Amino acid sequence: MEISMTKGHGVKLTIRAVLATAASILVAASMLSAIRPAAAASLTRVTSFGNNPTNLNMYWYVPDNVAARPALLVMVHFCTGTAGGVFTGVGRDYVTAADRYGYIIVVPEATREGRCFDVSTPAALRRDGGGDSTGIMSMVAYARQRHDVDPARVVVSGFSSGGMMTNVLAAQYPDVFSAAASFSGIPAGCFATTNGSLWNSQCSGGNLIKTPRQWGDQARAMYPGYTGRYPRMQVWHGTTDTTLAYPNFGEQIKQWTDLNQVSQTPVFTDSPRSGLTRTRYGGTGNQPPVEGLSFAGYGHSLPLDGMFPHALTFLGLDGTASPTPTVTPTPAPTPTPTSSGPGAIRSAGSGRCLDVNGASQANGAQAQIWDCNGRANQRWTPTSAGELRVYGGKCLDVSALGTADGTAVQIWDCTGASNQKWRFNSDGTVTAVGANKCLDVPGNATANGTRLVIWSCNGGANQRWTRT
Repeated sequence: MEISMTKGHGVKLTIRAVLATAASILVAASMLSAIRPAAAASLTRVTSFGNNPTNLNMYWYVPDNVAARPALLVMVHFCTGTAGGVFTGVGRDYVTAADRYGYIIVVPEATREGRCFDVSTPAALRRDGGGDSTGIMSMVAYARQRHDVDPARVVVSGFSSGGMMTNVLAAQYPDVFSAAASFSGIPAGCFATTNGSLWNSQCSGGNLIKTPRQWGDQARAMYPGYTGRYPRMQVWHGTTDTTLAYPNFGEQIKQWTDLNQVSQTPVFTDSPRSGLTRTRYGGTGNQPPVEGLSFAGYGHSLPLDGMFPHALTFLGLDGTASPTPTVTPTPAPTPTPTSSGPGAIRSAGSGRCLDVNGASQANGAQAQIWDCNGRANQRWTPTSAGELRVYGGKCLDVSALGTADGTAVQIWDCTGASNQKWRFNSDGTVTAVGANKCLDVPGNATANGTRLVIWSCNGGANQRWTRT
């Protein structure tokens, strides 16, 4: 059953819980701009959407003109918030962009007293553990079943309590989400408690300090055994935040640089506006593995006007869906050359070349895309055994013999194992034979340094390659 709520008017909330003052600032800031007129599309409540152990409410927004393969945004409200409040208030720029770009928005709503999301209890911090995240993922599944959602563009963003949940969802379901943007949040697992409380004063005060590996391990424990890629993470925080103190900004950076296996040293720093410092980790483009945005002199009052274009670009929402692949009978594979010399392998989606990170020759060095330059770390030789060799004795390799979507691609000493066998197909895709998955640029990214994975074959431009 669906119940509609027409958008178009700002909502001022009466704040009563522990984040009361902070949430009111969020709503007040969001109402500084003119509210756009009501449109035909509306925020709609959905019931009976699937497993919902904590009695969340589900709302979704399907714009009038949905893209052919729409992206899907999960937008998560703050404590004391509601789906309608975040929809017409602090998150309304996401709604405006959905009308323009045709993506779908799922808006979970907490129903417990205080309307905070549980990111604290053991059930909440385990994949499919029966907490709030379990119900939210049922909402995601419901939306994906009813629309041809682009699986490479399922993303999440939230504010305060929703920013906390953003980190948790990205850690628990890295095989579902390609990117996340957390406004005034904390690292995944930071709010963990053992006494049933949903509040952790040590974390909120910025006093829970760990190493990157410790934070990474805490997130990995939420989905044991997973070895694939983790979502890109964008972190926003004000330096004078006293509700979720500013040290949580740096702790999130630690966690997500570890999960994405990139250095904590930024490779790019700039200031897009006065008082804002932006740092990028693992890549210099608009969609690096990790991005931090630090606002001097601001408290628990983000986002400010003008911020959303940065988030939309990072999440990959400011564009149309990936091209729908033409469905054809299973093509006969293009024979792999046995005597051709080394050459480049170029991504159709980005125009960049299959590259070994840092020109490293070490086992485990990551495969990525980079500007084509003809150097040795971009010169690949197909062999009669189905290998793709680089440097003569290293092979393109699927990490740890993995078969799951998102498993990393690297180089390793050639062993003849099935995880080092590749097949060039007539539609331009390249199949990892052992996993029967395709060589993939995750999230349709185009930035230098984007690390490659295997993913279920869909024929998108991010899975098509040409030898040159």
